[in-house]
Amino acid sequence: MLFIRIKICCISSIEEAKLAIKYGADALGFVSAMPSGAGIIDEKLIQQIVSTVPPPISTFLLTSSIKTNDIIPQILRCNTNTVQLVDRVGYEVYRAIREKLPWIKIVQVIHINDKDSIKEAEVISPFVDALLLDSGNQSLPIKELGGTGRVHDWSISKTICEIINKPVILAGGLSQNNVEEAIKTVQPFGVDVCSGLRTNGCLDEEKLKQFIISVKNAELENPS
Repeated sequence: MLFIRIKICCISSIEEAKLAIKYGADALGFVSAMPSGAGIIDEKLIQQIVSTVPPPISTFLLTSSIKTNDIIPQILRCNTNTVQLVDRVGYEVYRAIREKLPWIKIVQVIHINDKDSIKEAEVISPFVDALLLDSGNQSLPIKELGGTGRVHDWSISKTICEIINKPVILAGGLSQNNVEEAIKTVQPFGVDVCSGLRTNGCLDEEKLKQFIISVKNAELENPS
């Protein structure tokens, strides 16, 4: 049986964090300042929520910063155990995080637009702990770096999962209605969801519950 890790993103309160953990989340995502997208909250609130999250739950800081001198202080302020880089960064950023914050896990987002994303994933994977495949667009005048609610081409994501020797998390437009099919098709290490579990901007308990059930069903249906 597969064991799919579940990351609930766009957490915006202590109550939402507790609700996600109650239903079986393995990781929580916290969105700091972004050019666009859902779930953005103040860094002080991120730190406050993170301080209530028990181990072994992973806490992800989503940052759109691309410079070492911005990213490292931000990680320290928010006190998460993982940084999710939602934009492209230079290799010196990975090296600096490893050197200065060796306890921090690094997750790089690859925005799936075409088959060029496969090569991008291959080149970056040796420098990070995991990849997260999302549906943003870095070429727009106002960059989309996540939270779009759009599904991308899962065949590309499937290829990345097959060739990359690192955990790969699937994001982009997932909900209780399609996550079973997504897991069956892509066979990812984990899944990540934000807008698909929200009603009027708030984490919806029933949607969360049904999403977790769908993931567990997919685990049972797909042998390892």
